[in-house]
Amino acid sequence: MQFFENELYHIYNRGNNKQQIFFKPENYLFFLKKVRKYIQPHCDILAWCLMPNHFHFLVNADNRTIQRRTIAGSERNVLIEGIRNLLSSYTQAINKQNDSTGSLFQQNTKAKPISKGSNLYDRTCFHYIHQNPLVAKMVSKMEDWEYSSFKDYCGLRNGTLANKELAIQLLDLNMKTFYEDSYRVIDDDELKNFL
Repeated sequence: MQFFENELYHIYNRGNNKQQIFFKPENYLFFLKKVRKYIQPHCDILAWCLMPNHFHFLVNADNRTIQRRTIAGSERNVLIEGIRNLLSSYTQAINKQNDSTGSLFQQNTKAKPISKGSNLYDRTCFHYIHQNPLVAKMVSKMEDWEYSSFKDYCGLRNGTLANKELAIQLLDLNMKTFYEDSYRVIDDDELKNFL
C-alpha cells in the first residue's frame, strides 16, 4: 500500500473468513472513535460506511498522508501505520469483549487509487460506499443506516468525520440532486474500476 499526495483512495477491509466485525452498536461507535484517532489526522475522509462484516472509506491523500515516521527502527508511512493501529486496537477490544483470540480482519487492507477528476469513477465510488447497506438489504433507505456518512450529506445528522465541503468540491457533487444521484443504480462494469 502506497499513498500519493492529491489522490483519492478507496480503503476497505472485511472480517477474516468474512466473519462479523461489529457485534453491537457500541462496537461501531468505538471503531469510529479509533478512526478519529488513527486515520483522520492523516487524510481527509470524504465518505465512509461500516457494515457488520466490513468497512469502506473514501479518502483524499494530502501532504499529511505521505509523511513517514521512524517506528520501531524503520521508516513507515503514517496512514499505513494508522490503519494498522486502528485494526490492531479494535481487534484487541473485540477479542476481549467476545473472549476470543486471533485475527479479526483479513490481512492486507486494500487502498485502491481512484482517479480524481474522472467524475464517473470518483463519484461512483462515493455513492457505492453509501449504497452498501441498501444493496445488502440491511435497510430500505440509505438514510436509515446509522453507520455511514450518508445521513450527514442529507442533512439528517451533523457528523464531522467526513469532510463534506471538500467532497462536494473534489467530486463536483450537486447537492440539489444529491439524494436522487445517490440512489442511481451502479452497474457491474462501473464497480470493477474501484474494487
